[in-house]
Amino acid sequence: MNKKSLAVAVLAGLMAVALTGCGGGDKKAEQKKAEPAKDGKKIVLRVAYENNKTEPVGVAWEKAKEIIAKKSNGTMEIVTYPDSQLGNKSALIDSMLMGENVCTLADGAFYADYGVPDFGIVFGPFLFDNWDQCWKLTKSDWYKEQSGKLEKKGLKIIASNWVYGERHTMTTKPVKTVDDLKGMKIRVPGNKIQTEGFNALGATATGMPLGEVYQALQSKTIEGAENPLGTLYGRKLQEVAKYLILDGHVKNFTTWIVSDQWFKKLTPEQQKWLIETAEEAGLENNKVQAASEKDYLEKLKKEGVQVVEPTPEVLKGFKEKSKSFYAKGKEFGWSDGLYEKVTKAMQ
Repeated sequence: MNKKSLAVAVLAGLMAVALTGCGGGDKKAEQKKAEPAKDGKKIVLRVAYENNKTEPVGVAWEKAKEIIAKKSNGTMEIVTYPDSQLGNKSALIDSMLMGENVCTLADGAFYADYGVPDFGIVFGPFLFDNWDQCWKLTKSDWYKEQSGKLEKKGLKIIASNWVYGERHTMTTKPVKTVDDLKGMKIRVPGNKIQTEGFNALGATATGMPLGEVYQALQSKTIEGAENPLGTLYGRKLQEVAKYLILDGHVKNFTTWIVSDQWFKKLTPEQQKWLIETAEEAGLENNKVQAASEKDYLEKLKKEGVQVVEPTPEVLKGFKEKSKSFYAKGKEFGWSDGLYEKVTKAMQ
């Protein structure tokens, strides 16, 4: 072979290697975005949520990155997308149902809309007296049964021990007992569970997007709103509503879900690492959440909000009033005797 022919052959070989390398790179990128593999390649889970990364949820998932890397010896990775970077919850769920490697937070009221109606009860008013009852329920046979039904719909819960916060009520006039809520227009998220929950307390529940609440309070279209303290403060509602009752009408624990199809492609060991990571990060979230609640409450007080801390007797009045909500189970598609079954499971 002359020098010219040899040079052409070498150049052709180099081009073939380069093209093969490019193809391999695309394959790796595709693998990172799509389904897990059992051949030793890194497994990536994209965790997406609406909150800011500085909120307790965001802080906890940063910790989760360290936990999963350690447990898996670097073979699994969590990549976070705060502030709705990957779209809204519905879009994320659609991706999960197609088997994508994404994860987001959701709650019982949401699962009720996705075909597991009994799950909606966990978002009912004054269902729980304390957080211990929440955690007992999440470890009960009833909860496992509901989680199994959700898996059949394509969604796998990987953790249920995250505190999102107690939901309290901020108003434009004082509320000291449940009777003070009578006829008051209180904003709630636009779902049936929360709407009927506040109607049962004597209020007139008004569904609207969270972004419209400030102006609605300012214009007196509504007279109050409910949410955890961090959200109430973050939306600056203290500028237009100066009264807050710490009723804790919903103890809002949240859960994290992934595609059941994707989860089943993990090895048993990888599944174990992921669940352990999500639960350990939940403990971190709860610690940060508890500290931030105290901070937000102090900030609200400093900005002129009058805070009512109801007595056990006052809270008993709220709980008695809420019972009419649980009598509407058929309207929500609940199974017979659900309230009694759930209250027994949490004891």
